[in-house]
Amino acid sequence: MPRSLDELLHLLDLEQIEDNLFRGRQPETRLQRVFGGQVAGQALVAASRTVEPERSVHSLHAYFLRPGDTKVPIVYDVEKVRDGRSFSTRRVVARQHGRGIFYMSASFHIPEPGFEHQDVAPVVPAPDASPTLAEVMEKVSGRPSAAWAEEWAALDVRYAGDSRHGEAPADPTHPAWARVWFRAAGELPDDPVLHRCVLAYASDLTLLGVTLVPHDTYIGANDVQTASLDHAMWFHRPFRSDEWLLYDQVAPSASNARGLATGRIFTQEGALIASVVQEGLIRPLRRPSPQ
Repeated sequence: MPRSLDELLHLLDLEQIEDNLFRGRQPETRLQRVFGGQVAGQALVAASRTVEPERSVHSLHAYFLRPGDTKVPIVYDVEKVRDGRSFSTRRVVARQHGRGIFYMSASFHIPEPGFEHQDVAPVVPAPDASPTLAEVMEKVSGRPSAAWAEEWAALDVRYAGDSRHGEAPADPTHPAWARVWFRAAGELPDDPVLHRCVLAYASDLTLLGVTLVPHDTYIGANDVQTASLDHAMWFHRPFRSDEWLLYDQVAPSASNARGLATGRIFTQEGALIASVVQEGLIRPLRRPSPQ
């Protein structure tokens, strides 16, 4: 994963190699496969570059098909499915070694007035009163916080509590929830497309982890195999990814070695700017039997 915000911006600056065909760079990383948020963010960049600037993405739906190879670039092939008076639809295939590793459909919309309402943001500790995610992961895993922070250096992420550890009272009707504050680790240019692509990148960082909160394990533990299977996002209102955003995450179900997680993303002022849903593999691994 990128070790700085500048490196993330470099990753999102795709090379155009033909009409509707783009190539994405890879960061140096210790991960065995490409981070799903990177593929989603780059795919959204590719799709956005084929749409008129006044049309902004309002939803995307994606499937992770194969683990990405961190050693070679990813090619993004964009299909212009439809351009209507108000909406445009794009389909993106990400390929490596001649095979698809990721599919995404995205819809773009011209802004227009309409009805307005939204959920209210939960009450949580402020970002400055919350520990960094790296500090929390050090306590859970025993791995030094500096090692976690190195992989996530493009983002500033603070942990605002979960259904086992937090200031909110336990709620037996929601056994799996977690909340984090996050923002880009530095100032971004004013381009709204870039802010949406950074949000798509960040949205995959912690969401699957909430499915493991009640089960005494975590993403990266030796006793569980995890992988994102699909990912969907809806963009509701304008925002900046370099300002604090609250990610309110709930996992309503885990079964059959899969976990489902939903997320609502709010600004610090309480505006609901995006909704996210993801299903992922959370396969418990059998420990060797004692000899």
